Amino acid sequence: MILNRSVSVFHLCKLSSPPKLFFPFKNSSSSSSSIRISFSWLGQPRRRRIRSFGTAAATAVTDEKWADTFFAQESVSWTSLGVSDRLSRALFNVGLNRPSLVQAACIPCILSGNDVVVAAETGSGKTHGYLVPLIEKLYGASNNPEDTLADKGLSQPHWLSLVLCPNVMLCEQVVRMANCLCDDNGEQLLRVAAVCGRQGWPVDGPDIIVSTPAALLNYLYAIDPEKHRRSDFIRGVKCVVFDEADMLLCGSFQNQVIRLINMLRFDEKMLSRLRSSVVEKSVDSNSDNLVHLELGDDNNLQIDFDMAEDTEHVGKVEDLTEETEAKFDKKRDWKRVRKIYERSKQYIFVAATLPVNGKQTAGGVLKRMFPDANWVSGNYLHQHNPRLHQKWIEVTVDTQVDVLINAVRFSSEVLDSGAGLSRIMVFANTVEAVEAVVKILVGAGIECFRYHRDTSLAERTMNLLNFQQKGGVLVCTDAAARGLDVPNVSHVIQAEFALSAVDFLHRVGRTARAGQPGLVTSLYTDSNRDLVAAVRQAGTLGQPVEKAFSRKRGFRNKLKKRGSSKVSDTSSVGERALA
Repeated sequence: MILNRSVSVFHLCKLSSPPKLFFPFKNSSSSSSSIRISFSWLGQPRRRRIRSFGTAAATAVTDEKWADTFFAQESVSWTSLGVSDRLSRALFNVGLNRPSLVQAACIPCILSGNDVVVAAETGSGKTHGYLVPLIEKLYGASNNPEDTLADKGLSQPHWLSLVLCPNVMLCEQVVRMANCLCDDNGEQLLRVAAVCGRQGWPVDGPDIIVSTPAALLNYLYAIDPEKHRRSDFIRGVKCVVFDEADMLLCGSFQNQVIRLINMLRFDEKMLSRLRSSVVEKSVDSNSDNLVHLELGDDNNLQIDFDMAEDTEHVGKVEDLTEETEAKFDKKRDWKRVRKIYERSKQYIFVAATLPVNGKQTAGGVLKRMFPDANWVSGNYLHQHNPRLHQKWIEVTVDTQVDVLINAVRFSSEVLDSGAGLSRIMVFANTVEAVEAVVKILVGAGIECFRYHRDTSLAERTMNLLNFQQKGGVLVCTDAAARGLDVPNVSHVIQAEFALSAVDFLHRVGRTARAGQPGLVTSLYTDSNRDLVAAVRQAGTLGQPVEKAFSRKRGFRNKLKKRGSSKVSDTSSVGERALA
């Protein structure tokens, strides 16, 4: 054994009200009289080939008893949701024969043009849930130019949609998933491009741009001194998706995301005012006065974007306050800036965890910023997924290494003897802990891949591809817990228990995806026993784990005191157990 049994892996990595509209999902056995949307499963699908990494096509459901927890009922098809035959065939070609429950609920909402919040459990099909209506809307707009700006005498920019993700890996995954949708001739339905990492601004105007907030702002400002690209881009954006919205609306991403939202909303107000001016003056579309009005407003728009940014404050999420509007009045001599204006953009927020218990949580921010948004909620949001079997093992310094090795070996032997490759994800809390676990497993004769922030992007990508194609063990931090769609992961092992209930939900969501069952083995110590108890109690009672999201000072101090008196080397874990 590489590590001395008396040295713990934990020691080696010592750590320094409901929404306005709510759409619950119910199983087919539930009464449909009290819900807005009720779907069940269509029937046993055919077994499909294993998909390539990142296509997110639904794999076969091997057990019929789990089917109604994922698929929509018999009467629901892509066409019945408003999807064109061309796009329906493209979905069928990648293995998506029919929509999931989440897709069946959110696609009509998005196609309606309303702002939408999609809060549903991991592995429920959320990515295609927003990609399908985006493609449908953009494809329809390109072939049906009615009700465009040209009808009102205004120039028509290139329409596009924007998808924001927290990291490069998720951006590239979304692009792959969108580009897999092709017509009968093998041609991509729409042009989708990533603007992040090594990718520069696309030469040909794409229909969908996928980017991180920082990369998008960098390209719009640092590489656009004359601001033409900025105003054209903002004017052309008709739909914005915030994937992993709870991350984007909090922490280090918040200021960048709020800046982009304010820019987009300000363009909506400018366009609404411009349209009103055209209608009120009833000017002929060929008039020089109309051209002058349009150009003048575009120039002012470029200036006012900078003004909007100057009003940003850390932690502030309000859109264009009275003080800000007073500045606009003074600079542009406006008589008024209306808060009620004609909407021209759509905002979609997607997340697998979306706490709403507090003004500073992501859900609280959304309720304040977008009070009229439609909320689509998954049946198992923040809850125990019935397809997921869980094992809980309390370990000590002397037992944790043996328990970890036995869990990996048992899973590998059982799955290798079955019909398919075994894919096991082992989670630890820090980079140092991941490296320690890798040494332990390699020393026990178990080959594995690693995934954490200290590995290069190329190495992470290659390790994920090898994990998908060859199977085996992927040892990772929470960098692999959010959004990454690796199919057929049968077992998730927590070598270290997650530091929060949110991290726990994302980790266990790597298995039991797309209607399939899965297994989670959680190792925990005395230092995180309280968090484990809260999560387990919620699962036993069939309740959401919102109480485990709590950051109450008394509970933190209790954990801190217990950690310092009983397990000194994990006291910082106790402090942050409910962070």
